[in-house]
Amino acid sequence: MNPSSGILNYGQDSKWAHPTVRPEQNAMRMKVGSKRMCMQAPTVEQFVNAVKQTVHSNKRWVPPPGKGAMYIRPLLMGSGPVLGVAPASEYTFITYASPVGNYHKGVLNLIVEEKFRRAIPGGTGGVKAVTNYAIIYKPIAEAKAKGFTDVLFLNAEKYIEEVSTSNIFLVKGNETLTPPTSGTILPGITRKSIIEITHVLGYQVKERAIPVEELFDAEEVFCTGTAVGVNSVNSITYQDTRIAYKRGAGTVGQKLYEMLTGIQTGRIEDKMGWTVELD
Repeated sequence: MNPSSGILNYGQDSKWAHPTVRPEQNAMRMKVGSKRMCMQAPTVEQFVNAVKQTVHSNKRWVPPPGKGAMYIRPLLMGSGPVLGVAPASEYTFITYASPVGNYHKGVLNLIVEEKFRRAIPGGTGGVKAVTNYAIIYKPIAEAKAKGFTDVLFLNAEKYIEEVSTSNIFLVKGNETLTPPTSGTILPGITRKSIIEITHVLGYQVKERAIPVEELFDAEEVFCTGTAVGVNSVNSITYQDTRIAYKRGAGTVGQKLYEMLTGIQTGRIEDKMGWTVELD
């Protein structure tokens, strides 16, 4: 690779990871993110075909049911040389895969991050770009050094945004709440799927700004994402106060997890029309 490639000098990339459920949604999200990063994106058909070819080429590495998943990562990067601050002259689209286990090991204990911000209005927090990840390494490292699993980020007004690699939901009574994706929060495809499943199961879903103080009276909290699926939160610590939440059988998070993974693995009939057959 040329040492002056756009990806190496200016972080011009757009990446997505997903299962063979709703790949067209991920393709469209790549197009949105690529536009923000001034990149030429593949068509939806090119994207989906690349995913299919990658799965076919690596099908012998797909883990047995219940033992993990095949993680597929399409990556679009500015590979053309550019030393001035400008978009690259050409782009490379690649798709690769790896067998993986669960992203988080054990129970999920979060700490609210008040010093660092993951994203700012007008930035790239709403797209899945390389620029959003290096900035979270330090707060995550500090959180893990204190014994926490991950970090829950806030915006400048102390409203909940997202965990480092996943969207977040709160359950309060009959309502399931999640912050709106208004430019600083990544519109996760798993998040979108969980909102739709929540409606199917008869629960109310509201997308609204959530003050950090609402963590204290939530009954459940769970995270969603490609790598984490649906992962119930055991506790969140805010200003030295630890709040514990319900987990396990009978919870909203568990019901959503079972339906989502059931569709993904074929154990439940896909009435949502999400599954893509690999021909």
